[in-house]
Amino acid sequence: MSDTPTMDDLIGDPDPEFRHVLACVFGIQDHESRTYLVLLEYPGSTVAELAETLNRDRSNVNRSLSTLLEKGLVERERRLLDPGGYVYQYTAVPLPEAKEMLHTALDEWVESVHTAIDEFGT
Repeated sequence: MSDTPTMDDLIGDPDPEFRHVLACVFGIQDHESRTYLVLLEYPGSTVAELAETLNRDRSNVNRSLSTLLEKGLVERERRLLDPGGYVYQYTAVPLPEAKEMLHTALDEWVESVHTAIDEFGT
C-alpha cells in the first residue's frame, strides 16, 4: 500500500486499519494519520515532543500538523513560556468527533457517486 491509501485500497481490503480509512477518506498521507493517532494518546504535545515520539524530523511533523489542522482533525493552542516566548501545543479532535467527520465525508462521497450513476447517459 502506498503512503496515501486510495479508495481502491479500502474497497479491496476486507479489514482496513482505522489509520488507513482516515488517510483515504481525508486524502491525507499515512504518516499524517499516524500523527493524529499519536496525538490522541498524547494531547497537548509540542512539535518537538511529536518528532521524538514519531521518530520523524520536526519539519516533517510541522507539515503533517498543518495538513491535520486544515482538515479539522487537530487543534492548536499557544502556551506562553515563563522565560518569555511561546510554544504551540497540539491536540487531536476527540475520536467520536473524527468518526462523525469520517461518516459525513463518506456519506457525501457515496451521494456524489450515486448522482454520477443516475446522471450517466441522460
